[in-house]
Amino acid sequence: MSRPPSYEIVVPTIGRHSLGVMLEALLASIEAAPGPGPKAIWLVDDRPDAGPPLPLPDHTGPLVRVLRSGGRGPAAARNTGWAATKADWTVFLDDDVVPSPEWAADLAADLAGLPPEVAGSQGRVTVPLPPDRRPTDWERNTAGLEEAAWITADMAYRRKVLAATGGFDERFRRAFREDADLALRVLDAGFRLVRGERRITHPARPAGFWISLRMQKGNADDVLMTRLHGRDWRERAQEHNGRFGRHVLTTAAALAALAAVPALRRPAGRAVALGAVAAWAALTAEFAAVRLRPGPRTAGETARMLVTSVAIPPAAIGHRLRGTLAHRTAGPWGSRPVVLFDRDDTLIRDVPYNGDPARVEPMPGARDALDRLRRNGVRVGVVSNQSGVAKGRITAKDVLRVNARVEELLGGFDVWEFCPHDNADGCGCRKPRPGLIERAAARLGADPADCVVIGDIGGDMQAAAAAGARGILVPTGRTRPEEVSAAREVAGDLAAAVDLVLGARRARSARGVRRTAR
Repeated sequence: MSRPPSYEIVVPTIGRHSLGVMLEALLASIEAAPGPGPKAIWLVDDRPDAGPPLPLPDHTGPLVRVLRSGGRGPAAARNTGWAATKADWTVFLDDDVVPSPEWAADLAADLAGLPPEVAGSQGRVTVPLPPDRRPTDWERNTAGLEEAAWITADMAYRRKVLAATGGFDERFRRAFREDADLALRVLDAGFRLVRGERRITHPARPAGFWISLRMQKGNADDVLMTRLHGRDWRERAQEHNGRFGRHVLTTAAALAALAAVPALRRPAGRAVALGAVAAWAALTAEFAAVRLRPGPRTAGETARMLVTSVAIPPAAIGHRLRGTLAHRTAGPWGSRPVVLFDRDDTLIRDVPYNGDPARVEPMPGARDALDRLRRNGVRVGVVSNQSGVAKGRITAKDVLRVNARVEELLGGFDVWEFCPHDNADGCGCRKPRPGLIERAAARLGADPADCVVIGDIGGDMQAAAAAGARGILVPTGRTRPEEVSAAREVAGDLAAAVDLVLGARRARSARGVRRTAR
């Protein structure tokens, strides 16, 4: 008899109160379910800076573990989470859902016996709406999750498929479209996605007056979706077409009215201005009516719909233009490189055998260099020799404490690998051997040939060459002249090294665009 599939749970969070409610329900469901539960529940704290402790129940125990992803958005947080998993399946939950009492048992049934061509299983979502009144515009928007395809409010993926596809595209910085993008890439790779029977409740959380205006930022993400998946991506992703075409007409009418203002003294100018104003008013009124008709029509909701119906069309256009500029050279997520940094004297100043987080000091420009890579969708990691563990000068826990401090100062990393051995141990991971680079690449589902190693000594460059990766040397005071001479690429500082990485990436992207055009 085959063993049941193993799974781990990943929950990105920004520390909302709902996290504690979700965990209470999740842990109760796991405790009530027969058979083995998850190997771990990974909470990925995506707050940019360390804030108050996460609102965890008192009885979470060792099953619940916390990672930090540095405020890079839910896609990056989920990648940080699944990269830490080792089970067959990774189950993604949002921090504002409530799993049913039977959720864990139903999950096991959903995953059991799925054929290899099934890469993902989606849970079923219920959005409770007010029983005593019509739902607001925001509540109706949330209720749309009940029919949405592949949303990560409750979505399980085979870990090996996440590794093969590179996981979530971190250029999607908001909780919007990143799940549809991953699903389309998985489907394009020849896999199937199915809907299971497990259930969660997704309450419509309170929202401010301008929530519908803030949602227009998603128009920039739609540009990226078109760039990556073609103009038919909405049909393939089971998404409706929206109102962008009407927003263009509305904005054009408003601009035409403004352009006619200098000619108001002439009859022809007045006619143009009045016609443009009438067109704008009619389009805006129709938009507001569509939004008001199914709602509660209270004074507050009416005011919100009227004001935001005026503001949304130009905002949608502006965000679409922003996305067009930002993503004009975007290539497939799976083709992006991974940049692996040496730690000491590359990212932080070298303090021999340091086990004290208080002594961590970033190298000049380290945070800016890392943030540039992150903004460009490049995954970053650290590969570091720590022979002080083998020598008895520090412990592995000391290394982890120092690494955690590095993340506090420099932001989250997608992968960490360190070698605790000394030269005489004969391991395969201590640089200049390639083991650290190969392990980091494997954890991210990347080929070592797609990795760039940035370090300050010849051993870093030799390890890169042994793994088939690209090496860029950033010399410091301890770098020997012969190491500089032997390096294939040398950068004066971290900023220049990042220029080399991103310059090569843009060149590859441009070549890809030209090939497509032919």
